[in-house]
Amino acid sequence: MLTKSQAIVLHAIKYGETRLIVDMFTRVFGRQSFIVSIPKSPNGRMKKQFFQPLTLLEIETDIRPRLQLQKLHDVRLMSPFTSIPFEADKLAISLFVAEFLYYALRSEQHNELLYDYLENSILWLDGQQDRFANFHLVFLLRLTRFLGFYPNLDDYKDGDYFDLRESVFVGHPPVHRDFLFPDESRKVQLMMRMDFPTMHLFRMSHQERNRLLEVSLKYYRLHLPDFPEMKSIEVLQALYQ
Repeated sequence: MLTKSQAIVLHAIKYGETRLIVDMFTRVFGRQSFIVSIPKSPNGRMKKQFFQPLTLLEIETDIRPRLQLQKLHDVRLMSPFTSIPFEADKLAISLFVAEFLYYALRSEQHNELLYDYLENSILWLDGQQDRFANFHLVFLLRLTRFLGFYPNLDDYKDGDYFDLRESVFVGHPPVHRDFLFPDESRKVQLMMRMDFPTMHLFRMSHQERNRLLEVSLKYYRLHLPDFPEMKSIEVLQALYQ
C-alpha cells in the first residue's frame, strides 16, 4: 500500500548511469534505502538535486520488508533550503551532520520524536543568520537523548569527572581511561543543558570547539558499534579559525 512520509536525505551514491542509491531517515518507516531512477529529461519528477544531504522531502512509497532497496512512487521538496547550500560554513556543518547521521542511525526504526528533532534542527540552522557556530556540538549532545545514552545532569556536581563509558558524572576518576577531567566535564554538562537559541552564550575558542567535537565523537564510538572515522570532520574543524 502506498504511504506518504516526510524524509531526510542522509546519503546518496551513483548506481549505474541514471540511478542513485539513497539512504533516508523517514518519519513513518525509520531508516530506509531507496533505488531512484533519475530521468535525463529535466521535466522528470525525480530530480538529482532532491537527494542532496539533509534535504527535506515528502515521499510516497510502498515499503516491502524483504527488499533491501525500496522504490519511490513520488517525491517532492517539503521545505526548500534558503541558506544551507549557499553559505560555506552552513554547508560544511550540514555535510558533517548528514555523514554523522548516516552512521549513527544505521539501525534506527520508526521514531517520530527523533525524526521531529532532526527536522526541527535542520530548519533552525537553515533559518538562522548568525550565532550558529556551536550548532553541531549541541546537536550531537542533545541527540543522545533519543539514542539512549544521555547522562543524568541532575547528578552533576562541580568537580566531577565524566565517565564516557557509563554516561555518568562521578566524584573520582574511573579505573579505565575513557573519562573527562573536571574542567572538560563542566563544559560538556553546560553544553548539554543548552539549546540552539541559547548556545551562543557559551563562548569557546577554535581549539576548545574542536576538542569538544573530538570528545563528542569518541563518546558516540563508545556507545555505537563500528562507528567509523568521519571524512567531513577536517573541513568542519577548519571553520571559524
